[in-house]
Amino acid sequence: MKEYTAKDIRNVALVGHGSEGKTVLAEAMLLDAGVISRMGKTTDGTTAMDFDAEEIKRGFSISLALAALEWKNTKINVIDVPGYFDMVGEMHSALRVVENALIFVNSVNGVSVGSEKAFALCGKYGVSPSFFVNQMDREHANFGKVLDEMKEKFGTEVSALQYPIVDGGFKGYVDIITQKAYTFNGKNVTETAIPGDLADTVEELREALIENAAGADEELMEKYFEEGTLSDEDLLKGVKRGIAEGTVMPVFCGSGMENLNVTSLLDSIVSYLPSPADKDCGDESAPLSAFVFKTLSDNFVGKISFLKICSGKLSATDTPFNNTTEKTEKLNGFATMVGKNQIAVTTAHAGDICVLTKLASTNTGDTLTAASAPKKFDAIDFPAPSIGFAVSADKQGEEDKVFGGLARLQEEDPTFRVVKGADTGETLIEGQGELHLDIIVSKLAAKFNVKAKLSDPKIPYRETIRKPVRVQGRHKKQSGGHGQFGDIWVEFEPLTDGTEFEFVDKVVGGSVPRQYIPAVEKGLRDCIKKGVLAGYPVVGLKASLVDGSYHPVDSSEMAFKTAASLAFKKGCAEASPVLLEPIYKVEVIIPDEYMGDIIGDLNRRRGRIMGMNPVSGGQQVVAEVPQTEMFKYATDLRSMTQARGSFTMTFERYDEMPANMAQKVIEAAKVDEEEE
Repeated sequence: MKEYTAKDIRNVALVGHGSEGKTVLAEAMLLDAGVISRMGKTTDGTTAMDFDAEEIKRGFSISLALAALEWKNTKINVIDVPGYFDMVGEMHSALRVVENALIFVNSVNGVSVGSEKAFALCGKYGVSPSFFVNQMDREHANFGKVLDEMKEKFGTEVSALQYPIVDGGFKGYVDIITQKAYTFNGKNVTETAIPGDLADTVEELREALIENAAGADEELMEKYFEEGTLSDEDLLKGVKRGIAEGTVMPVFCGSGMENLNVTSLLDSIVSYLPSPADKDCGDESAPLSAFVFKTLSDNFVGKISFLKICSGKLSATDTPFNNTTEKTEKLNGFATMVGKNQIAVTTAHAGDICVLTKLASTNTGDTLTAASAPKKFDAIDFPAPSIGFAVSADKQGEEDKVFGGLARLQEEDPTFRVVKGADTGETLIEGQGELHLDIIVSKLAAKFNVKAKLSDPKIPYRETIRKPVRVQGRHKKQSGGHGQFGDIWVEFEPLTDGTEFEFVDKVVGGSVPRQYIPAVEKGLRDCIKKGVLAGYPVVGLKASLVDGSYHPVDSSEMAFKTAASLAFKKGCAEASPVLLEPIYKVEVIIPDEYMGDIIGDLNRRRGRIMGMNPVSGGQQVVAEVPQTEMFKYATDLRSMTQARGSFTMTFERYDEMPANMAQKVIEAAKVDEEEE
């Protein structure tokens, strides 16, 4: 593959809902460009883009895949992006570095949630959105209806550049710009007259396109107002500028599965979509700067780093500086990709996308620059995990292999993380959904030959008391020689100011010698780690040492520490102990139509609705909900809102747990203790 500069490069991400045919279209594009000799099938695991063992097994994309092809003296970097919501991080990575997104819309079912989410992220990352109405070969395909729906959802800037000819099947298309019609004849395309029943529709669409194109440029707008139309030359100019600036969002049509109208799509990508140079990315005269947007871990190749050259150029002999880790990298492998296959290159220019292998200290989000002119790009704003499970080794003794493998997988997937539960001591894995974490566990077994098991994480309950008591803790033991003697009186009372534990020395007259008082405090502090109800830490407790007695020979620090333990157990048991549960502030963002369902569901989870606020695209519901009721909420919310809802959770405080529920926790704790 020859070298290309920014003006002759097109970077396009294929995005949208899962199972809309993105991978199949990429396969057709590669076939038509002569990169592959035959189209594979996702169902057979034979496509160029879905090459990971998990993708082949499951029949859908899990990681983004890059394929470079050449078309009419232009290099097109196609990034096939998974559509399932658990893999949303892949869309963030891809849209961070491309200039164009081709959003897939189903010809029968219309705009999907995945299309909506992809469109929203295009806005976030400044990407020019285009639309591809796929599967036009299907029965009941209705381009006109789908186009109207897209305009309603995404705005009047949505502009058809093609209109399908349907006559007992998908027979061809009309080019709205050139006003020419074409019919399919096997692999050949024949120019024909525009069908009479489409003439008015084509004229209306062209008028709408002219209006949107004129809006991209003041000069064109003046011409449009003066003449009521634009010349073909001005229309082409306005369309190209409008796509780059967002006043024109083009719509194409075709069938990836049947490879119909794919060559026309490739022509349009070259002719209309912006290059990196059109988007102010591609200054080759500037020093090198490159952004790493994806990392893969391959058992044979090692670490593979995907990067966008943002300025300057990169050569195989360079030693770029990682401005994130502040280390210099040696290039061991330098290539462009077609799925899993690497095609070696010697130089990549500004605007291009390529891969480097075996970088020692570079990860996703890092910036590579010339050492003489370091700069640093902002990291990708990945969504926070929304679900978590406790993880452990399936076989005893394999814990190190499990956690080592998880650390490697975390490098290639920043939306997945491994954390240590500060309160419970458990190791947790957190991700975007149950499917996401199931894939992680499967990858762990396939890549690192070790099995992990998942379980619901423990809730970090707390215990406290509700009334003041005064108790004695007396430890006396005689076993020959020096005995053990410690005797104290302690007043326990609840604290309500958020303080976890407070110790007060109120001893007067030396009833407890000064040297033993620290032992009493230490004994109490050790005891609060495990309460009397279910063994959870005790909080909100004030302990005042008020009196006691000692023996001049048999008393010791250990004896008074033991006396403190006895006083604690007796005092907490008599002071109306209760179980506390963690309460989280939950903020749910949903379209208006789901408001009733969401509020009802939060109430069923023992939630308290604190407020509702209008936000862009819907409503924000703010509630306080016990943590124990929020397991798998990500899955439930996705189901209730057709994946249109999102939420965040932050710890708020501890509240007393209802007695009937607390009793179940206490009984379960006793069973666990007996089994141990």
